[in-house]
Parts: sequence; C-alpha cells; structure tokens
Amino acid sequence: MPLPEDMLKRLFEERPGDDGLPGRERKLALLAMITGTQLAVLDNGIVNIALPTLAQELSISGSESIWIANVYQLVTAALLLTFAAVSRRVGRHRLYIGGLLVFTGASLGCALARSFEFLLAMRGLQAVGAAAMLSIGPSLYRIIFPTRLLGSAIGLSALTVAFGIAAGPSLGGLILHVASWPWLFAINVPIGLLALTLGVRALPREAPIPGRIDIWGALMSIVMLSGSVFALDQFGHGNGGVLALSTLALSVVCLLGFIYRQRHAVRPLVPLALFTEPRFSFAAVVSMFAFLAQGVAFVGLPFLYQTVMGVSPIMSAVLFTPWPLVIMVIGPLAGRLADKGNPALISSTGLGLFLLGMLALTGLDGDSSYLDVIWRTALCGVGYGLFQAPNNREMIGSVSVELSANASGVLASVRTFGQSLGTALVGLILGLSFGSLTLSLWVGCVSAMIALALSLYRTPMAAKGRRR
Repeated sequence: MPLPEDMLKRLFEERPGDDGLPGRERKLALLAMITGTQLAVLDNGIVNIALPTLAQELSISGSESIWIANVYQLVTAALLLTFAAVSRRVGRHRLYIGGLLVFTGASLGCALARSFEFLLAMRGLQAVGAAAMLSIGPSLYRIIFPTRLLGSAIGLSALTVAFGIAAGPSLGGLILHVASWPWLFAINVPIGLLALTLGVRALPREAPIPGRIDIWGALMSIVMLSGSVFALDQFGHGNGGVLALSTLALSVVCLLGFIYRQRHAVRPLVPLALFTEPRFSFAAVVSMFAFLAQGVAFVGLPFLYQTVMGVSPIMSAVLFTPWPLVIMVIGPLAGRLADKGNPALISSTGLGLFLLGMLALTGLDGDSSYLDVIWRTALCGVGYGLFQAPNNREMIGSVSVELSANASGVLASVRTFGQSLGTALVGLILGLSFGSLTLSLWVGCVSAMIALALSLYRTPMAAKGRRR
C-alpha cells in the first residue's frame, strides 16, 4: 500500500502544541494498527474462496462449509459494542493487544485443525480477537495522531480496509495454488507476532476507568447484533423460514430492551450522550445507508458479471477490483481534505459521485464491454473513497475523547449491519418472481440517495461545529 512521500512526512511531523504521540512513536503505532486491522479484514475474504476446498478436505457439505465464514461475521458483529465499552474499563491499548494475541493464537489453532468442529471453534475465537481490534480502531487513531491530522489518519484506516477487501480473494487463491489450506491461517501467525511486538512497544497507554460493565446491556446487544446478522444472512440465502423470522423478532425485542436499559443504567454500555450530538447521529445513519448500498453492489455485481455478462469467476473478480483499488488511492486524499475543510461537504460530494456510479451500473447488460464495467466501478470507488474517511472523521471527531471508543464501536456496528442488510436485500429480490439484478442495483441507488440527502442536510451543522 504505497503512500505519497509528502503524506507520510506530514503524518509524522511534529508541531508545538500537538496532542497525540511524538512523530517516531506514531510510525510504530500506525504500523501496529495497520497490520492488526489488515489481518482482521483479510481473514474474512481470504477464507471465502477456499470453502469448496475446505468442504472436500474436511468431508463436509457445501452448506456446512459456509459456517466457517459465517461464524466469523456473526461473532464479530455480536461483540463490537461490548468490546468498545470494555475498552474504557481496561484501556484501549490492552484490549487491542489482547485481541491481537487471541486472534494470532486462534489462527494457529485453525492451521492445526483437522476436524470441522475444531476449525469452527477456532474461527469463532479468531472473531473474538478481530472484534476487539475493529471495535476500537478508529478511536485509537484519535489518541495516536494530533487532532489536526485525524482525517488523514482515518483515511489510512479506510485504505487498509479497502486493501483487505481487494486482496482477500486473490491472496487466498494464491496460497491455495502453492500450498495447502492450513496456510491460509498459518500465515497470520508471524505477522500477528510482529504486530504484537509493535503494539506492546508503541500503542499509547491509558489508565483503566473504574466501574462495572453493563452486563445486561452487553447480553442484549450480543443477541440483538448477532441475531439480526444471522436472520439477515438467512433471508439473503433464501432461508427466510420460522427460524429466521423468530430470530429477527428476538433481535427486535432485545433492541427495545437495550434502548430501555441504556436510558436507565448507571453506567450504560453505550452512553446515550453520544446521540445528543446531531453530527454524530447523522454520520452514523448516513454510514449505515451508504454501507447498505455498497453491500448491495458487492453481492449483486458478481452475479451480474457471471450470469448476465457470462464472464468467468476469475474475470468477475478482476472486473470488481477497480472499486476497492480506487478507494485505496482516494481514501488518504479524502482524509487530508477533511482535515482542512468541511468533512460533511466532502462526504456529500463523494456520495453524489457514488450515486452516479450506481446509476451507471444499472445500465449494464449482456452486451456491455469490460471498459463499460471498469469506468462505472471506478466511479463508484472514487465516490465511496471521498465519502468514507471524512464521514468517519466527522463521526469520531464530533464526540469527546472519553466517548470516542463507544463511537468507534457504533461505527463498526452500523457498517456491519448495513452490509448485512444489503446482502439480505439482494437475496430477497432475486428470490421474488419479478426480482432481477438490475432491481437490486436500483435498491442500492435508493439507499445512496437517502444517504446523500441526509449528508447534505447535516452539512451546515458540520461547518458550524468546525468553527467552534
């Protein structure tokens, strides 16, 4: 992930009155953050391409093998809010290092697994470690870097995630081409140990905040988040039966109970003071609708490429890569712009371009050329790259440092929920007698329009907040 030399120099320069870490410490802390986040993101996509191989090697059915991927997503989603709250009690650096340690150890367990049951258990343990890291990543950037560089730092976070999305399938295919499937997980061990060494050395220390964890709130959030992701996943695969409906109903009950609990608990899991800041609330909702639209496209486009345009799975992956690759280029630039200007205005501009790209994708058909696909997906990547880092900066930067860990957990939760909802909607639409891939993309367009409208509405608030 090469970065412009002037950007790197700017990230690590020191000025009088800077908060955050000194320049040299920032370098090591940033490397620890990028390495850990990259492992957590890559490990989702890197396994998907290996599911047929795993099914054959472990003598299980294809439907059973899907749980090797699903358990990772379910456990990660379930624990995001809880770990964000736990970080205040133990210190963010301890939670991140602990999560990285668990993830690395579980990766070794996955590599040594010789049964489906043991591999599934180790994947769940991997997800525990990933949730610990992902729940507080953006808030750690806030205490690593000076406030004047927060947007650029979060832009790097967006770049890291985009690289993981782009490289996961390709890296997984490459490993399977030259080695056996356990190396999909074994490769994490030396990289994880490197990140652990850097994290122990450089991540900023925090004193724990005394107090108990809101156990009831944590339990309800776990059921609420994992249940909703499970139900949406079932709907997305056309399994919207009694189990999916009852799980979704239970999630709604837990959501209502969770809201009641947070209003009355002495030390709530998610302080509702977060949502008294309109800039934070708008950024969270905008993020959810934007990720819903992206989730629709990420699931719908491969189907469109292969079933409508008739391209091979490998070419389908190639046609998709302009989207995340362009985000890798635009993300750091957008973060730097957000440090200098109105993040909401930059996000709105990005959402406008993203919407244009999504509208253009609805025009693809069986006669479309590769060039027709590439410029449309690249336009979506430009728009999303401009949107994501400034919106994340607005979300994390609009609340106090004390609440930034909770804000980080909410950010990760709305991202996961939005993507899951987008996946489920594609499955539901394709299951309808009148459903089509084009209709799915139009649903994504509507979601992007809602995100853009809300982002434009909150733009004056963001401008006023920056002048304070």
